[in-house]
Amino acid sequence: MASQNLKQLLLEILKWVFICALIGIFSGSASAFFLVSLEWVTQFRIQHDWIIWLLPFGGFLVGLSYYYWGESVLKGNNLLLEEYQEPKKTIPFKMAPLVLLGTLLTHLFGGSAGREGTAVQMGGAIADQFTNIFKLDNSERRILIILGISAGFASVFGTPLAGAIFALEVLYFSKINFKSIALSFLVAYAAYFTVEFWEIKHTHYSIPVVPEISFNTLFYTILIGLLSGFAALLFSRSTHFWGSLFSKNIKYPPLRPVIGGVILAIAIAGLGFTKFSGLGVPVIVESFSTPSEWYDFLLKILFTGFTLGAGFKGGEVTPLFFVGATLGSALSLFIPMPIALLAGVGFVSVFSGATHTPIACTIMGLELFGLQPGIFIALGCVIAYFSSGSVGIYKSQIVKGAKYKLYQKFQKKELQNL
Repeated sequence: MASQNLKQLLLEILKWVFICALIGIFSGSASAFFLVSLEWVTQFRIQHDWIIWLLPFGGFLVGLSYYYWGESVLKGNNLLLEEYQEPKKTIPFKMAPLVLLGTLLTHLFGGSAGREGTAVQMGGAIADQFTNIFKLDNSERRILIILGISAGFASVFGTPLAGAIFALEVLYFSKINFKSIALSFLVAYAAYFTVEFWEIKHTHYSIPVVPEISFNTLFYTILIGLLSGFAALLFSRSTHFWGSLFSKNIKYPPLRPVIGGVILAIAIAGLGFTKFSGLGVPVIVESFSTPSEWYDFLLKILFTGFTLGAGFKGGEVTPLFFVGATLGSALSLFIPMPIALLAGVGFVSVFSGATHTPIACTIMGLELFGLQPGIFIALGCVIAYFSSGSVGIYKSQIVKGAKYKLYQKFQKKELQNL
């Protein structure tokens, strides 16, 4: 009897290791292809900046593709969160190619968007296909969704630890057991090393100078955390506001990104705001050494919220990095701390506030910037998490834990009504 149980345990372990390997390889390869393609369309746009005037045409293609073929996957990341909380039916595989195409078109024509949403949706769609292949039940299907999120996030940013924890924390560790935790780390590294195998390079950032911990430096870090939380709140509300505005006033969905594309093209190409198109990685890199303009983070919030709200595709996280890094960089003119440290703390803190994931964001900061600025990164992420309000970038995310209790205690009303 004991040997039979041991055999079943070993078979179960081998099954999940095999599944993790497959998800890691497929999701990592999809992210590698996505990153290469994204770099190509970005460089093409930079070299042929007139193409931004065709943004309405690109928006029409995105809108049509989702209207006729993608209605069931239109919710994107929120669909993953909803299927985790209440599993109903397998996520259609078409989510992966649709979001890939939509994101590439958005970036090719100059929309302001990110990339994590694309990688996470591709990872989730790929992972959920194993539900039928291995005949998994709902509890096991929840594990697959965690694995898809973990693999997509880890592979697109090159941060396996943060990816594994993000997949768990964004779900608030709901219905998560030890097996899910172990497998999340396993698949994150499988996806990460797959991208490494394809020799895809990620952007590197550094914080060369870190001051000593003192009352002043901690006080300034708390201040940055508070401002980052407010920026995260503004980003989330902006995205939801524009999405609601377009959906209420333009009934034919494919027309929304067309009208949005006209306005964006005039603003970006006509008025010279090209630095806010695409990912904005060069601006992020520059912010670590040169003070950003005080309005850069506000305009990135505006352009990204408008782009995604109009119906274009892409993620929110890299724009959040842009917002946080430029905010911290601009503050270097007033706060006597190294500019790279301020940009780095803002970089992860705004992300923390917008996704309610302070642990994952702290770990990401350590993976990107090293251990030395760890205390400042952790403090900024925690403060931003508590000061960013109740509404994050994912509408379907269930907010629980310390933030929920704190808001309930001091506001004395339901969190969802804040």
